Amino acid sequence: MDQHMSPCKTAATFAVLFGGMHLGWAILVALGFAQALMDFIFWAHMFSLSFVVKPFDITATITLIVITSAIGAIFGYFMAIIWNRLHRV
Repeated sequence: MDQHMSPCKTAATFAVLFGGMHLGWAILVALGFAQALMDFIFWAHMFSLSFVVKPFDITATITLIVITSAIGAIFGYFMAIIWNRLHRV
């Protein structure tokens, strides 16, 4: 069984995963559901922190998605390289 991972495909996968999660968060902020979600998460984890979700900002949203997508791509690329080196036959 071939356990080789393509670094480029893995990078793209993680870029979409990381960027997509943050796109989902931005949508929650834009729709006004983010604060309720944060409040629920903190309640469920028995935290008592005071975080306030700020109003939607398109510049911050684009920056967040681009940076997290880039980090995901870098993470995925190097993860595949490490995986391939550890699984040499």
